[in-house]
Amino acid sequence: MQFVRKVAYISDYKLMITFDNGVVRYVDLEEHLDGEIFEPLRDINYFKTVCVNSDIDTICWDNGADMSPDFLYEIGVEKKDDILSIR
Repeated sequence: MQFVRKVAYISDYKLMITFDNGVVRYVDLEEHLDGEIFEPLRDINYFKTVCVNSDIDTICWDNGADMSPDFLYEIGVEKKDDILSIR
């Protein structure tokens, strides 16, 4: 099981997430914002308010939306020193 330690907004629906094992992954959530709880996140300005909730060790938003850290790790692309490309 992975835990999120840091999150940074990159662009569009892309985030850079640092996990507790030190791995940094780029995650594109654009295609994963389905359902009532995630609908407000389609507003890019609201999406940018993402933060880490240390009580549950993952990313979240003020409306109660959060995502499994294992899911984020799985869909993420590992950061390479010279590349910032996300599928």
